[in-house]
Amino acid sequence: MALTRRTLIGSIAAGSALAAVGDALPIAARPAHAASPPGDVVGKITVGYQGWFSCPGDGAPIGGWWHWSRDRFQPPAPGNTTIVSWPDLREYAHSYPTAYPNLGNGQPATLFSSYDQQTVDTHFRWMQEHGCDTAALQRFNPFGDEGPTRDAMAVKVRGAAERYGRKFYIMYDVTSWTSMQSQIKQDWTTKMSAHTASAAYARQNGKPVVCIWGFGFDDPGRPFAPAPCLDVVQWFKAQGCYVIGGVPTYWRQGINDSRPGFAEVYHAFHMLSPWMVGRTGTLDGLDWFHANVNGPDLADCAAHGIDYQPCVMPGDLSSGHRRHGDFYWRHLYNMIRLGAQGLYVSMFDEYNEGNQIAKTSETQASTPAGVGIRALDEDGTSCSADYYLRITADGGRMLKGQLALTAVRPTPPMPGGGPPPSGDLAAGRPTTASSHIQSYVSGHIVDGNPDSYWESANHAFPQWVQVDLGAATAIGRVLLRLPPSPAWQTRTQTLSVQGSTDGATWSTLVASAGRVFDPATGNRVSLTFSAASTRHVRVRFTGNTGWPAGQLSQFEVYAA
Repeated sequence: MALTRRTLIGSIAAGSALAAVGDALPIAARPAHAASPPGDVVGKITVGYQGWFSCPGDGAPIGGWWHWSRDRFQPPAPGNTTIVSWPDLREYAHSYPTAYPNLGNGQPATLFSSYDQQTVDTHFRWMQEHGCDTAALQRFNPFGDEGPTRDAMAVKVRGAAERYGRKFYIMYDVTSWTSMQSQIKQDWTTKMSAHTASAAYARQNGKPVVCIWGFGFDDPGRPFAPAPCLDVVQWFKAQGCYVIGGVPTYWRQGINDSRPGFAEVYHAFHMLSPWMVGRTGTLDGLDWFHANVNGPDLADCAAHGIDYQPCVMPGDLSSGHRRHGDFYWRHLYNMIRLGAQGLYVSMFDEYNEGNQIAKTSETQASTPAGVGIRALDEDGTSCSADYYLRITADGGRMLKGQLALTAVRPTPPMPGGGPPPSGDLAAGRPTTASSHIQSYVSGHIVDGNPDSYWESANHAFPQWVQVDLGAATAIGRVLLRLPPSPAWQTRTQTLSVQGSTDGATWSTLVASAGRVFDPATGNRVSLTFSAASTRHVRVRFTGNTGWPAGQLSQFEVYAA
C-alpha cells in the first residue's frame, strides 16, 4: 500500500498567527491576474479523487481490503485500520462487512469499494450536484501490484465523468517511485494518454492536463534531484500537455518541506498547486498562511506567467479542526479574496486522513460504536452527510462570481437551516395494537423500559402494533427491540414496517422479511428506508420462531 501524504509529511508550524479577521478582512477580492483564460482548471473547482478502496469480492485485481486495512488481507478492525472518518453508506448499492463493532444504531459496520462502478458513478453524481467541475485522479507507481487496479480505475472514472458531465485528469504521485523518470513517460505514452481522446478529459489552453505531485519535497519518499524532475516536466510539455505541479508548501523559499535548488523545476510548470494538508488546523493559522505564504506565492507565479491553484481543505475531522464548516469556508474565502486562478480541494474521498468532503457519518448512530471515530456532529452541531459538498458548491459559486465575496459562511449545516428532529420521535407517544395478552399492552413499546414489552394474541397472525407521532414527520429509520436478557433466546420475527398520514391508508416503508433478534447483539433490529412523511408508523408481524405471537419491547422512530 502506498503511504498517505500525512504519513510522509508532518505538520509545519504556521508561525505567529494573525488576529481574528472579523471586520479587518477586505470586503472585495483582489483581481486575479491569470496567465491563462478560464478552462477546465483555471476558474474551476478541482477535487482530488483517490478512488483507492477495494474489498474482497469486488473483483479488483489487487485483492483484499486495499487502503481500508493496514494488513489488506485481514478485514478492517480497530486494530487493523487506516480509517479515521467513516463514510455515509446510504447511497451505495453494495457494501462489504468489516470486523468493526456494529454501528451505534445496531447495524453492521460495512464499507464501500471504489472498484464498484456504482460507487464511482455515485461520487461523480455528487460532484455534478455540488459544482465540483474537475476530478484529479490520483495515480501512484503503476508498475507494481497496484497497476492493474489503477488502470481499471482510470477507465471507471472516465466513464463516470462522461456520464455526469464532469472533467477529469491524471495526477501522478511520485511517492516511493524509484524509477519514476523513465516509467512515468512509459505509463503516459502506453496507457494514460489514450484517455485524452475523451471529451471528459480536462483541457487547459487547449492542452490535456497532467499533474505531477511530489517534486521537491524534502522527505525520504521523494529523493529525486532537480535534473530528473525538470526532465520529466519538460517531456510532458513537449507532448503538448498543460502540466500542473503539486509542490511543497514552502516551494518559493526552498525551506521547511521543500528541498533547496528546485526553483527552476517549480517555474517550469504551467500551474502550481502547493500542498497544505497538515499545515494548520486553526483559523488564525489559515490567516497567517494567507498573508505570509499564499500572497507572496501568487505574486511569484504572476511574475513568471504561472497559474496559481492553491490547495483548500475542509480540515481534519479526526483532529477536531472543522469547526462545523467554518474552517473550510475561511480557507475558501481567503484563497478567493487573494485572487487564486483555481482551487484544488484536498480531498474528495480521503477517509484515511479525515479531510474528505464526500458524504460522511453524521452521528455516532452511523459510526462503529466505541472505537473513537468522530462523526460530523463531533462538536455538538448537527451536520448533514453532504454538508461539505454543499459548502464546496457555495465556494465554487463565490469563485465564479455567482455569489458575493463573504467571510460569513452562507451554507447551513443542515438543509433548510436547522437540525432535524432529534432523538426517538416515538418516545411517550400514543400507541395502539391489533391485540394484546394479559398486561403486555402496546404502551410498553414507548415507555423507555427495556424489560417491559408488548405481546399480541397467540396463534393468530397477522398482528400489528403502531405509534402516532402526532404530526406528519419525515422519518427514515426505526429501531425495534426485545428485552436484552439472555432469557430471551434468539428468534426471527417476520415483519414489515408501514406508514400512514391519516391512520387509514397505509404504505409499505420496509418490506416483509425475517428479522433476527439476537441477545448477543442486544436483541435489536435497525431498519432504514427512504425518507417518508409519516404520522402513524406500524410494525406488522406474520411470524415468530421464538413464540407464536408478535413481540416488541421498544419501538423507536428517527427522523430522516
